[in-house]
Amino acid sequence: MNINELFQMQKALDTYIEKEHGLEEADLFQEKTMALLVEVGELANETRCFKFWSKKPASEKNIILEEFVDGIHFILSLGIELGIKDFQLRDISYSENITEQFLSVYQSINDFTSDRSVSEYDHLVHRYFYLGELLGFTHEEVVQAYKKKNEVNYQRQEQGY
Repeated sequence: MNINELFQMQKALDTYIEKEHGLEEADLFQEKTMALLVEVGELANETRCFKFWSKKPASEKNIILEEFVDGIHFILSLGIELGIKDFQLRDISYSENITEQFLSVYQSINDFTSDRSVSEYDHLVHRYFYLGELLGFTHEEVVQAYKKKNEVNYQRQEQGY
């Protein structure tokens, strides 16, 4: 997956939003981190992986993919805040248990919040994308869904979302 193409798209969207809302000089790290935590929670809720008490199945794949991509927007945006311009995804495996992987992603967000380093960011990105693999998403599906949602985000901004 060419994640650097997504970084460029996210940078353009961030710039557009910041200009539209007069936030060009604002430090939005905490807000973006909070948004990412919320998006990961929404993703977990759609997978229902932790709902041992329920027999209701997970949401449809396209809904889960859209939630997954919402998280990517904020992960990329946080990387941009950190100054990331070139990033390489590597094949890394973590837990095979989806709930454990969600918890690992939450831990990575916390670690990155405490230590805004490239190393902690790298852990976060890889754990999140591995979660996507566990959820059954191909790189091509993720890229296409990201591009589609990116267009929706521009439309929302134009409509005063």
